[in-house]
Amino acid sequence: MTATPFHAAALAFACTAMNAHARADEPLPTVEITGSAPRANGKLNLDTAAATGSRLGLTPRETPATVTLVDRAMIDARGAQDTQEILRAIPGVTAHNAPGNIGVSYRGFGSGSISQLFNGVNVQYAIAARPVDSWIIDRVEAIGGPSSFLFGSGAVGGSINYITKVAERRDFSEAQVRLGTDGLKEASIGVNQRLGDQHHIRIDLHHRDADSWIDASGARSTQLAASLRSDLGPRFTHMLAYEFQEENVERPYWGTPLLNPVGGRARIDPATRFKNYNSADGIYAQRVHWLRSVAEWRASEAVQFTNTVYAYDAVRDYRNVESYRFNPANTAVERSGILLQRHEQRMLGDRLDATYKGELAGRRSDWAFGIDVSVNRQTRFPNSLPASLGSVDPYDFATERFFDIPGMSPALRPDRDNKVTTRAAYIENRTAIAPSLNLVTALRHERIELDLVNRREISAASPASFTRRYGPTTGRAGLVWDLAPGTTAYVQYATAADPPSGVLSTASFGDVRNNSELTTGRQGEIGAKLDFWQGKGTATVAAYRIERKNIATQDPDNSALTVLVGEQSANGVELSLGLQPTRQWSIQGNLTRVDAQYEQYRQGGVSLAGKTPANTPRSVANLWLGYAVTPAIKADIGLRHVGSVYADAANGIAWPAYTLLDLGLRYQISRDVAVVGRVRNAGDRVHAVNLGATMAYLGAPRTADLALRVAF
Repeated sequence: MTATPFHAAALAFACTAMNAHARADEPLPTVEITGSAPRANGKLNLDTAAATGSRLGLTPRETPATVTLVDRAMIDARGAQDTQEILRAIPGVTAHNAPGNIGVSYRGFGSGSISQLFNGVNVQYAIAARPVDSWIIDRVEAIGGPSSFLFGSGAVGGSINYITKVAERRDFSEAQVRLGTDGLKEASIGVNQRLGDQHHIRIDLHHRDADSWIDASGARSTQLAASLRSDLGPRFTHMLAYEFQEENVERPYWGTPLLNPVGGRARIDPATRFKNYNSADGIYAQRVHWLRSVAEWRASEAVQFTNTVYAYDAVRDYRNVESYRFNPANTAVERSGILLQRHEQRMLGDRLDATYKGELAGRRSDWAFGIDVSVNRQTRFPNSLPASLGSVDPYDFATERFFDIPGMSPALRPDRDNKVTTRAAYIENRTAIAPSLNLVTALRHERIELDLVNRREISAASPASFTRRYGPTTGRAGLVWDLAPGTTAYVQYATAADPPSGVLSTASFGDVRNNSELTTGRQGEIGAKLDFWQGKGTATVAAYRIERKNIATQDPDNSALTVLVGEQSANGVELSLGLQPTRQWSIQGNLTRVDAQYEQYRQGGVSLAGKTPANTPRSVANLWLGYAVTPAIKADIGLRHVGSVYADAANGIAWPAYTLLDLGLRYQISRDVAVVGRVRNAGDRVHAVNLGATMAYLGAPRTADLALRVAF
C-alpha cells in the first residue's frame, strides 16, 4: 500500500499541535463537556443546514424530504459508542457489523441500495462503512429514499453521511477515559488550537482495546482526525483534513448456528450463545487513510465556490472459517467457508460546487451547480476452499490454526481489478413561486465506466478484460408550503439508480456481462414538519412509496442466467417526535412502519412475488427519556424495538421481534469534569441483528461502562 503522503500529512499535523486553553463560560446544567459546548434537548434538529439533503444550504424544515441530523450534542447525550449506534436516531434504520457484510436497512432496502458517505464522498463499497468510534464524528446526516441526484448512483433506499470533526475558530481541549465489561479500555483526546492570526488546527485521537463477549475474540482500533483551517483573507478559506482508521479483530465472530429443523421461528442453543467456531488465529484487519483539501471562495454575497479534492486508500485482510451449521441431530457443528482474502482500494476525486442566490421573475431563486470526477480502483485477492472442515462438539472444542488447514497457503493471488470512473454534473434550484410556496428541483447526470481486468486464467466466462458504460440521469421535484410559522408541508417525487447486484467496485465478469443496465428507483413522498406546544415540541411525519425496477432475477427459461426484469417496492410511514416539556425533561422518539416486498422476483425456479426482502423489519421504534434529577445529575433511558425479520427472500425462516433497554447516568462534578455510566441491553435480551439461512449474527448481551470526561 502506498501511504507515504498520508503519513507525511499526519506527521505534519502532529508536529504543529499545541496545548489548548480551557474555555468555559456557561453554568450548569447546560454544559455537556465544556461550558461552550452545545446543549442537547429533546426537540428535533429542524433548523440547521444539512448538506446531505440539499446543496443549497437548506435546513431539514425547508427540504421536501425526510432529513435527519444527529449532531454532536445528541451523540453525547445518548452515549453512542460508534457510528452504528448513532444510526438509531434515524427513523427506521437498522445495522449490524458482521466483518464481511456490513448491513444497513433503510426504508425497506439493504446496503447495496443505500449510499453511505464520508464527508459527502461515496466510496461505493458497503464494507467501507465499518463502525467508527463516535469520538471523531461531528454529526451524521441522512435523507430517506432515492437521492442519487445528490451523491451519485446507489441511493434508492436513502443516503447516510458520516461527517468528521474539523478545526473550529476557537480554542478548547477535551479528553475521555472509559472502562467497561469484557476488558474494555478506551482513551480519547481532542485539541483545537489557534495558530497565529489565520489558522486553527484540530486533532482528535481515539484508541480502544477490548476483549469480546464472544469467546477468544478481541479487537483493537485507533482513529485519528486532524485538520488545519486557514482563513486566507476575508473571502477565502482552506481546510486540509486527514483521517486515519485502523482496526484489528482477533478471531472474529461470524455467527451462531441455528438449531435444526431450520424453518419457521429461528432458534439457537443458549449454550452456544458465546461460542466462537472460527479458526484459532482468524483475523479481520483494515487500515484506512483519508485526505481532503477543501477550498471555499465567497466571490460575493450571492456567489460561492467550493472545491474538494479527496484521496482514499484502504487495505482489508480476512483469514477465517466463516460458516457453521448443526448436523441434523444437533449434536455437532459442521464448519466450512474457508476464506483468505485481501481488498486493496484507492479512490481519487475532485468535486467543484457553486451556489448562486438570486431572483427569477422577481422572486427569490437559489441555484447550486457542480461537477464531480472520481476514479475508484479495487483489487481483490480471494483464496477459498470449498471443503468442509468436519464437525466439532458444540460446547467443548478446539479449532485449528488457519494455515494448518490442508490446501491453504498464505500466498495472495489477485483475482481481478475493478476500475470505476465517474464523471457527473448536477444542478439544483429553489424558487419561491408564491410567498409561502417553494419549488425545489434537482437533476444529475453521470457517465460511469467500469473496466474489469482479469488477473487469473482467461476463459469464455472470465475474459482478459471487459468494459461496461452506464449513463443514469436522476432528479427530484418537490413543493414546500409554509403553512404557518414553524409548520411546513411538502410533496416530492425523486428518482435514483444503483447496480442490479451488489456494487460496481466488486462486480464480477458475470455481473457486468449479464447486467447491462443499472436498476431504476422512484419515490413519491408527502410529509409535514412542525413546531407545537408553544415551541416545546417538534414533529415530522412522512408517507412514501418506493419502486425499484430492473433487479437481476433468475431467467424463468434458464435458471443459469439472470434477466433485468425484477421489481421491489416499499410503502411506509415515519413519525419523529421531540419534546422539551420542562427544563428537566427531554423526550424524543421515532416510529416507522414499512411494507417491503418483491413485486417480481424468481429464485430457484420459484416466484417470490409478495415476499419480504431478507433482514428487513416491518417496524422499528426508538424512545429516549432524559431527566435532570438535579442541575448536576441527569438520568436517561433508551428503548429500541425492532420487528421480526426473515433470513432469505423465500421467507422460510424468521427471527422474532425484540426490544432493548439502555440506562445512563451522568454526574457533572464540576463545569469541566463529568462521570458517565451506562448499561446497554440491560435486560440481557438475546437478539439477532442479522439472520442467515444457517446462522444468526447475535447482538451484544448486557454490558456496562464508566467514562470520565474532562475539559481543560
